[in-house]
Amino acid sequence: MSSFSAGKHAGPSSPSNRPPVPEPTFADRVRTLVHVGRVGSLSTLSRKRDGFPFGSVMPYGLDGGGHPIFLISTMAMHTQNVQAEPRASLLITQPDSTGDPLGSSRVTLLGKVLPVPAADVAEARESYLARHTHSKYWVDFEDFSFYRMDVVDVYYVGGFGVMGWVSAAEYYRGAPDPLADSGPGIIQHMNADHAEALILLAQAFAAIASQEAAMTAVDRLGFHLRLKTSGGMRGTRIAFLREVSTPAEARSVLIEMVQQARQK
Repeated sequence: MSSFSAGKHAGPSSPSNRPPVPEPTFADRVRTLVHVGRVGSLSTLSRKRDGFPFGSVMPYGLDGGGHPIFLISTMAMHTQNVQAEPRASLLITQPDSTGDPLGSSRVTLLGKVLPVPAADVAEARESYLARHTHSKYWVDFEDFSFYRMDVVDVYYVGGFGVMGWVSAAEYYRGAPDPLADSGPGIIQHMNADHAEALILLAQAFAAIASQEAAMTAVDRLGFHLRLKTSGGMRGTRIAFLREVSTPAEARSVLIEMVQQARQK
């Protein structure tokens, strides 16, 4: 194979004689999704139509504390709206999702959108441009200003049947998964070059016989597989033998697990 902390939630249902598979907390999953995303749908309360939400596509950055950062023109409707009423929501969806969108992860952040304090503008500018380099052409125009969302509540949907509220305190204590940026490469590599190994892993570590297997997600604690079995399509989660923090560690653990699976 080539290269490619927080609490845990119980994983998906597994055979009755197997313990639940550990997963990152909802807060960590949210912080990971917000980290890998670049664009969301910002909804503010309309000044023109009192009480009505006004939503539109909105690129965002992130400061060191996890606050979404927006660069908005004074001519934008959102600027007029938040100046009158700062309450807003930001919907972020899984950027690499395919197939049924309702089966993909998404998160709605609720909070107040306020101007970034003068003392924090330099950090906001740097973090925003790190994600949106093309904005350098207008970031310093006088009619553009930085705004920051102070999150007050979060609702997370991880797919069918996986959902729940995350408090603001939990959100700010959470952290992006260390494999957040490298995960897509790991998944692509495993599916392209090691499909047979994934079938072995499903049999050895989840007791599921399958004809086809594809990795759909990976994090520091384990990975998800989508399996084609004699009874139809099904999913499962498999824990790593130990927690990983780098692509190299993930590669090493996967090699070790495949070796164990072959021995079994």
